Formats: sequence, C-alpha cells, structure tokens
Amino acid sequence: MAAPERPLADRVIGLRSSRGLATISIALVALAGASVVFARSSVSGGALQGMLPFAAVLAIAGLGQTLVVQQGGIDLSVPGAISLTVVICTHQADGVNSKLLPAVLTALAATIVAGLLNGFLAGRLGINPIVATLGMNAVLYAAVFQVSGGVPRSTTTLLANIAGGTSFGIPNAIYFAVGAVIVTTVVVKGTVVGRRFEATGANPSAAWAAGLRVKRHQSGAYVWAQILYCLAGVMLAGIVAQPTAYEGDNYLLPSVAVVVLGGTSLLGGRGNLVASAIAALFLSQLDQFVLALGVTFAVQTLVQAAALAAGVALYTINWHAAWSRLPSRTRGPTVLT
Repeated sequence: MAAPERPLADRVIGLRSSRGLATISIALVALAGASVVFARSSVSGGALQGMLPFAAVLAIAGLGQTLVVQQGGIDLSVPGAISLTVVICTHQADGVNSKLLPAVLTALAATIVAGLLNGFLAGRLGINPIVATLGMNAVLYAAVFQVSGGVPRSTTTLLANIAGGTSFGIPNAIYFAVGAVIVTTVVVKGTVVGRRFEATGANPSAAWAAGLRVKRHQSGAYVWAQILYCLAGVMLAGIVAQPTAYEGDNYLLPSVAVVVLGGTSLLGGRGNLVASAIAALFLSQLDQFVLALGVTFAVQTLVQAAALAAGVALYTINWHAAWSRLPSRTRGPTVLT
C-alpha cells in the first residue's frame, strides 16, 4: 500500500526550506567569486581569520532567532542578552581564570530568566513579541549598566584561548558554532519534541486541535533562544580582548537578516537551521567585501538592510502571480501563432 501523501502545506513549507538552503549556498559561492575578483583582500588568510569568529557568533545568535521566528515571533532582546553575558563574563571573572565558570553560569541563569519572562509575556499572555522583547531588552541593558558601571574590563586568558584561539588553523569559535548547529538541528528535526515544535509553528490552530501544548512550545522558543544568545555572548567575550557594554548592538538586525536569508518565513513554520548558519557566513563576508571596497560604515549598514529586504522579497512575494497581474504591454508583445 502506498504511503499517504503529505499535506500540501507541509510540502510547500518543506520546499521553501530546501530552496532557502540552496539559494543561500549559491549566493555564498557567488559572493566568494566576486570577492576574489573585486576585493581579493577580503578573502586573504588574515581577513578570514578575523571574520570567521564573528561569523560564528552571528550564526549562534541566528539559530536562537530562527527558533523564535519559527513560532511566529521575533526577539528584539538579542543585543541585551549578548551584552549582559559579555559584561558578566568579564566583570565577575575580572581576569581570574578560576572565576570564569561561575561567571558563565551566572550569565546562563540570567538569560534563562529573561527567556522565561519573554515566553510568559509573548507566549502565555499573547503580548505582541516586538513590544515584549523590546521591553525585555531595556531591562537587560539596565542590568548591563548595573554590572559594568559603563567601564569595560579585559577577558580572562582562559576564555581568550578557548573562544578566541585556533585549533588546526581554524578559529575555535567555528567549532562551537558547528556544534550548536548540529545539536539544534538534531533536536528540532530528529526528535518527537522537535517535530511537535515545528508543527506548532507551522499551524498553531491545527496543533492545538491535535492536543499539542501550543503555548508551551511558543514560550519555550524564547528560552532556548536566550541560551543560544548566552553562548554567543560567551564566545564574543573571549574573541574581543576588552569588550564594551554595547557588544550586542551589532547583532540585532543581522540576526533577523540571517533568518530571512536562510528561507525561514517571518510568519512562522519550519525553518532550515543550517541555512541560517550559512546565511551568517554570507552576511559576514558581505560586510568584509563592502569594507574592502572602501565604503563607510553607514553604507555597510545599508547593505545589510538591503540584504534583509532582498530576502523578504525573495521568499514572501509570489513573483509568478505578481508578473501575471502586470499589463500585457509591460510584459512585452504577445506573439500570435
């Protein structure tokens, strides 16, 4: 007996996810080629060694944002969570290696509390995710200034060696990012809980009718996202020798951009976590490429916004339907046979 055919919605979402992975992979190859031709310095050994650790941080943060977006939400507390982790790891440890583990555990506890509050406000109470997470970001930054006093401190040598060092010529941060991608993908794609999580994001009403705990999955997405933001912050605290209290500010728009460029719909549903990670590498190299061309930081920000707009247009607009609505004179003369 033939296996039952998957519902149309499942097939469309799966196709979008696969198309996102293929599209961003092709875009990365094309960008690499353009970098070699027009800005060779952006793909030199030194440039890649400097770019890859930050691409790893963005990939980890993008994984967390992907989980939230899959549930139809959005998390604007990324900067606060990363910045709070950075200042806790640098100020509580205060350059002493033996104090690093308690500092990391403190940062983890703080971000989990933030995730629980985000989940309660947005998932349980139904407050608009933008409002809830933007308010949480303000609370996290209040904690940042309380801990740091606005004064940066150097990271510990242990964390600098772990997060900022290299193994076999590859930055250690890359290994952490690959590990995070593998673990998150296996949990989401290969476990019962993960499949229920995706089903809830794809169709909350149908999931509720099937007896799934929709609000628990929606709330849990914010908690798991904060854990990933914490990991990103720990990596960043080790990569930057003397990080400031605003290190997380660089990851709000890019974390959303990598989700969109990876093909995950902002309306929720299934996403491709590997595609989000590749999109982080693409966006980081795009920044390198633009800077190598000698443009200003303002132009670099505009390029990031343009990449986000292109991703939204590519995956959300039905171009075939839009083209069919154009007047025939716009599409060109019709040839009669």
